[in-house]
Amino acid sequence: MRNFNLSDIDTDRIIQMCWEDRTPFDVISKQFNLSENQIISVMRKNLKNSSFIRWRKRVDNRKTKHTALSSAEKKRFKSKSQRQITLNKIS
Repeated sequence: MRNFNLSDIDTDRIIQMCWEDRTPFDVISKQFNLSENQIISVMRKNLKNSSFIRWRKRVDNRKTKHTALSSAEKKRFKSKSQRQITLNKIS
């Protein structure tokens, strides 16, 4: 496996974002400058084999993980009191 020079904190955040249903790969790619294949490699390297297989089954063809497949008119509710998070930093 290739090392993408990620800190432990970045690796943990990528894994967390990958498990989230509504975080598309595009967002993760943009934030960490990794391709979808590189993100999958990070997951494979850092998860147990059974967890990786479960994750892959979960995200395979999941519309919410691919911006191009998700519906633009279905927007998720966001509370006005929720803080804005930009590039993993709270504004």
